[in-house]
Amino acid sequence: MKILVLGAGKMGSFFTDLLSFDHEVAVLEKDPKRLRFIYNALRFQRLEEIFGFAPEIVINCVTLNYTIEAFREVIPFLPSTCILSDITSVKTGLKEFYAESGFPFTSTHPMFGPTFANLSNLAGENTIIISEGEILGRTFFTKLYSNLHLHICEYTFEEHDNVVAYSLGIPFASTIVFASTMKHQDAPGTTFKRHMSIARGLFSEDDYLLTEILCNPRTPQQIERIQEELFILQDFIRRKDMEALKAYLKKIRKNLE
Repeated sequence: MKILVLGAGKMGSFFTDLLSFDHEVAVLEKDPKRLRFIYNALRFQRLEEIFGFAPEIVINCVTLNYTIEAFREVIPFLPSTCILSDITSVKTGLKEFYAESGFPFTSTHPMFGPTFANLSNLAGENTIIISEGEILGRTFFTKLYSNLHLHICEYTFEEHDNVVAYSLGIPFASTIVFASTMKHQDAPGTTFKRHMSIARGLFSEDDYLLTEILCNPRTPQQIERIQEELFILQDFIRRKDMEALKAYLKKIRKNLE
């Protein structure tokens, strides 16, 4: 299959490496420095180069805030049968865009990233495939992700955003609160250092990604849950209610089972 990857960032390079030995892959990237480490694939810097390649599927891996813009730039150069696909963690506006585009589409969300995941061994990691996508594209990504031994879930666009608000909104908000109270530690404990590593990884992400996750209309409800639990914990601690604290910890351990 002829595959055009948009963007040669971390995930764009990952998909290029993953696909280039079994498919004919081209990468479109405007920054020539990012193309230095792309191999076994065609390297495009101009939109006009897409014409001769005639891709069968486009995998959009550009920064989240440019996803739809990148699609609009390349659409005039694509065959009408080309499948559009994205891997964004926030799907806001994409369902409407795909409907207006007239192109077949597939939308997925690898629930892992280059910051924390071991991209050379993804067994046990999760990925989401949007059920409203075109069957051929869904089949392509199902096979691709299955070969990586990923756990695959199918959700609608709406269901996806609900899942993301919980699975990303809560850890993002919790980590941001942790980092906001940060002060220098001469002898940090193991738990503190692990939290610090997570915080540094999170803050290495693109600001637009962080703000879009947090501004998901469903995220405030999740943050309210954090506030409620902090209030409960703070109350137990202030009253030095050891029995209540033990019962609270027992309940949490059950949540973790």
